[in-house]
Amino acid sequence: MTARSLSDWLSYLEQLHPSAIDMGLERSRVVLERLALGQVAPRVITVTGTNGKGSTCAFIAALLKAQGLKVGVYSSPHLLRYNERVQIAGVEASDEQLCAAFEAVQAARGEVSLTYFEMGTLAAFWLFQRAGLDAVVLEVGLGGRLDAVNLLDADIAVVTSIGLDHSDWLGDTRESVAFEKAGIFRAGKPVVCGDLQPPQPLLAQVAALATPYYQRGEQFDLSLNGSTWAWQGLDGQGQRLSLPALPRLDLPMQNAALALQVYALMQLPWQPAVITEALLQTRVAGRLDRRTINWSGKTLTLLLDVGHNPHAANYLAQYLLEQGTGVTRYAVFGLLADKDLPGVVTPLLPYVASWAVATLPTSRSRDGSELQAYLQSCGQAASCYESLQAALEAQCEQAAAGDEILLFGSFYSVAEALDWLARRANGGLQDGVAG
Repeated sequence: MTARSLSDWLSYLEQLHPSAIDMGLERSRVVLERLALGQVAPRVITVTGTNGKGSTCAFIAALLKAQGLKVGVYSSPHLLRYNERVQIAGVEASDEQLCAAFEAVQAARGEVSLTYFEMGTLAAFWLFQRAGLDAVVLEVGLGGRLDAVNLLDADIAVVTSIGLDHSDWLGDTRESVAFEKAGIFRAGKPVVCGDLQPPQPLLAQVAALATPYYQRGEQFDLSLNGSTWAWQGLDGQGQRLSLPALPRLDLPMQNAALALQVYALMQLPWQPAVITEALLQTRVAGRLDRRTINWSGKTLTLLLDVGHNPHAANYLAQYLLEQGTGVTRYAVFGLLADKDLPGVVTPLLPYVASWAVATLPTSRSRDGSELQAYLQSCGQAASCYESLQAALEAQCEQAAAGDEILLFGSFYSVAEALDWLARRANGGLQDGVAG
């Protein structure tokens, strides 16, 4: 039998289970035990939250790697390549590694049916266990309590924020979302929370499990001071630590503050210069991701952000406000059908001169004509295009030198833009010719 390629495996996984999402740990725990994957690294940091998971994971990994630790990172979804989901010592897993891992999980699962995400999570664990890692940083896919990532016991659990998203699965109140996210907590193990007003179910779980608790605004915090920011927090012995003058970052600094508190609990060297450099070097594709492009002789800024819910939209609006006035900004926008259209669009209306919208390349997309109609009902100039890339090129054509193109609304949106950028860089596209 010919060995499956990674593309073959991913196609196979997509039809392996009757539903894409099937909450619960029972099935995947059986396979985890068959694979003997209970301990994949000496340190496990699990990160959940409505927004900010990706950059928080990236900051934590960067801080650990700066101390010479070998770190594995598991995240989702990916933008262009599945390999992005599994990083070992800063390098994406190869096709060959992923295929071997899927083969191992497939052999172990037997009669047990697993979803695409569950297969991928177990495959990542299998690779991590064999890599001789010092730590793994795990991004929860959905919720926390019933997410496959929660098969592993977190040595430190992190909650970035608590907002409303995926209400079909997590409930339609902050309390229900908090309950699901608190499911990653473990008895006696530290919890670091970035939400300034965590709902009672989260605090109840902290009390029930007697977890050491670090709350932003109490045990640790950050403050902005012009072109710098400061951080203060506690180490695992309750001793005060601080970084009084850090340079501003491109990624959200509240997520860097979370990562610093996690790092402070790990009994690693506290070296301000090393820590600062690690934070400055951290990048996450598609999250406040600023690129400079040349279009028909004009220099334009392209700002990519995967924000797709009201919490993320409000953060993005605040970020644009802090950038100051004087920039003309053109939006390129697509959204999935299950997202809150008014909640995502409304915070950004004051910052956008015109909108170009399109249907995303997925059956889950909201129709571009619906987006256009809604924006026009809000008094906005909005045009609909046959694809996100056509919308992006139309805005580039309209913009003047020095203007900014804001592309947001979905991982699908950003993936389309990254593909467009890659093809331009490789000479596959010419200005003014839609891809």
